[in-house]
Amino acid sequence: MCGRITQKASPADYARGLSWPDSVVSALPEVPIDNYNCTPGAGHWIMHCMEEAPAMRELPWGYRPSWGAEKNLPVAINARIENALTSAYFRGMWKNGRIIVPADGWYEWTGERGSKQPWYVRRRDGAPLYMAALTNFRLDKELSEDGGFVLVTASAGGGMVDIHDRRPVVLAPEDAQLWMDAGFSKEQAEHMARYFALPPDSFEWYEVSTEVNKVGRSTPRMIEPLHAH
Repeated sequence: MCGRITQKASPADYARGLSWPDSVVSALPEVPIDNYNCTPGAGHWIMHCMEEAPAMRELPWGYRPSWGAEKNLPVAINARIENALTSAYFRGMWKNGRIIVPADGWYEWTGERGSKQPWYVRRRDGAPLYMAALTNFRLDKELSEDGGFVLVTASAGGGMVDIHDRRPVVLAPEDAQLWMDAGFSKEQAEHMARYFALPPDSFEWYEVSTEVNKVGRSTPRMIEPLHAH
């Protein structure tokens, strides 16, 4: 999976998609986020259940443990489900750091370096995407300099390998709620991410303009099909 997503809807709309209580939804912004080019390093809206009531906030996309910074290791933006539970980078976040990143789609690139073609991937039914993610954010601790979130990714499986061999783990609303539940064990969460993510036939993808390559730019044109269907 490449590191770009879109967040078009309002935080309140994403919360309604998970059937959160009206008292929670009413406290969230109704204004659409309208970010068509969410990039690593910047802050983006996430959903969590670390308080008595579910909540949303902005966190930076990217994570590196403190010891990783000392060794000058790279900041990660994705965590592979195949080794995330055992990786020294991520295993500490599996119990209390499971969150959801709401989105409307994500971008992939094909082709050779210097002439890569961007593609946009979204649900066929137009519904929001609830992406499984991990964070080191805690309510009682200050977020570290390299703290933030990573998206959990899996093998693209049949049907999507033509654009990329990895994809984010996108969950159905009811499974997204369980993913964030601290009472849901890390083993159960891993099983869900491996076997209950939405299948490839839930999505559609098409070529889009290279305008998305420009970090800092965000416009609805970025998700318009490059060729008429």
